[in-house]
Amino acid sequence: MASDPSPKTAHIAYLDVGELQDRLSSGALTSVGLVEALVQRIADLDRPDSPTALRSVIAVSERALAEAEESDRRRALSSDNLALEGIPVLVKDNIEVNGLPSSAGSTSLLERPPASDAPLVTRLRQAGAVILGTTNLSEWANIRSPRSTGGWSAVGGLTANPWALDRNAGGSSSGSGAALAAGLAPLAIGTETDGSICCPCSLNGVAGIKPTVGAVPTAGVVPISPSQDSPGPMGRTAADVRLLLDVLTGAAEPSGEPPPLSSIRVVVATTWRTGHPTTDSLFEETVERIRSLGLPTVDVAPAGPTGEAKKDESTVLLCELKDALDLYLPTRGPGGPQTLAEVVAYEDGHADVELAWFGHELFEQALALGGRDGEAYRDARRRNLSWALDTVLEPALACADVLVAPYMGPAWKSDLLLGGHPASASPATMAPAVAGWPIACVPMGLAAGLPVGLTIIGRPGSERTILAVAAAVEVPSRPTWTPPTRS
Repeated sequence: MASDPSPKTAHIAYLDVGELQDRLSSGALTSVGLVEALVQRIADLDRPDSPTALRSVIAVSERALAEAEESDRRRALSSDNLALEGIPVLVKDNIEVNGLPSSAGSTSLLERPPASDAPLVTRLRQAGAVILGTTNLSEWANIRSPRSTGGWSAVGGLTANPWALDRNAGGSSSGSGAALAAGLAPLAIGTETDGSICCPCSLNGVAGIKPTVGAVPTAGVVPISPSQDSPGPMGRTAADVRLLLDVLTGAAEPSGEPPPLSSIRVVVATTWRTGHPTTDSLFEETVERIRSLGLPTVDVAPAGPTGEAKKDESTVLLCELKDALDLYLPTRGPGGPQTLAEVVAYEDGHADVELAWFGHELFEQALALGGRDGEAYRDARRRNLSWALDTVLEPALACADVLVAPYMGPAWKSDLLLGGHPASASPATMAPAVAGWPIACVPMGLAAGLPVGLTIIGRPGSERTILAVAAAVEVPSRPTWTPPTRS
């Protein structure tokens, strides 16, 4: 492995949450010292004038050190530590954090920062977490244009993949995935509507889960789709993700021991492949490892998405987007767009910044559809839900607990001029996205030196079972730090 580009902080950058908690509890480390090291690492690796210039962090909280000091005081007064006492967390910048931009990557929200925290951020603070900052993302969570480049926003620029700076970090939770892989924080929050946690987890070699829709509150999150949006935890291991999930869901007590592996029945999706030979080969090796652990498996050939299913999902998302943004935008106060139509007008008036690389065709389509009261919405949602449940998920999981499939091949080269998305991807995220079911993604190895991910799908409320399988088969790794430097 090549030397870490920020050697002063390398000793602390990749410690898992359990080890950090042990060091904090023993006095070998303070939360202040941890935050100072990570802020320095962000300065070394992430700022635009850095040789690496990851651009994964939009803003570092000015309150982080004060929060760390308060955490250290609490720890000195009591041995009864909170679940995340003193642990720094980065939050995707479409989630409201008082004192931070919470811009969704759009300059239209920069002058209207939130006056309070989203409920999920309140839960983080109540658990003792230090809010370190907010992360870059695909602007508006990647629902502006079919020609978008994942990880680009007008506020944050283009997020780079720490495994290779010319490679894509995925979307829309690109900054959260890249920051974790780069060792800028031990934990991060992402959001997913269809693939937006799983994609950056796969491409950056980290772990995450989109919980069951409704398990984590979406109030204070810039919305796309009430039927599909779900904030979720991201970390470098499934164990860290599980700890963060307990906090986000408001669990009164830690979720306890996961079910015995031997009791978990696994479906192997034989028809969901990426088409990338090395990735699909790694998946077959992962399946053999699952079997060697004693988990009962069965091969199933789940249906893939039809053209009608894809069109229906798009119709549902765009109709819900129009209504949801029209309700949300006024909550950010005056002085900027109050409706989706005004966002489009704003972006047209600031095209040199907002539309520098691609347009907002999807916004225009959303306006043309007219929201959920339009004729198209109800039939599309009914058909789409029936496809996801009756055609795909229920038959595939009829006699099992979880389904496993590869997600996508290694990160592709970013191209702002041409845009583009991966050609080698399985349809794993679509049916659970439409149905609101949980799905996790964890690293399963390297393909030509770049990470690729395994997806694990379960029924609503089965997050503990999903993460138990994830912890058993994940292959954690860290960047080799031999990327081409940006010119």
